[in-house]
Amino acid sequence: MLLGAEQLLGGDPLPWLVLAVGAALALGTVMALLRGQGEADEGELVRPPLARSVIMIVIGLLAAVWAVASLIKG
Repeated sequence: MLLGAEQLLGGDPLPWLVLAVGAALALGTVMALLRGQGEADEGELVRPPLARSVIMIVIGLLAAVWAVASLIKG
């Protein structure tokens, strides 16, 4: 017997998608800040800009927290 989307994801897939995108945005940005690029060619950045990265991390975390709250609430 195959599972439908409602049985598999609990009815509304939007919180799951927001959780995935938010977590990926936050985690990917943190990893880019920690890792850096190593040696950069002329005109390239070694690390991403800190202010932009912090904003992206905050947006990703807010989205992930909203999604988790939505999933817990039902």
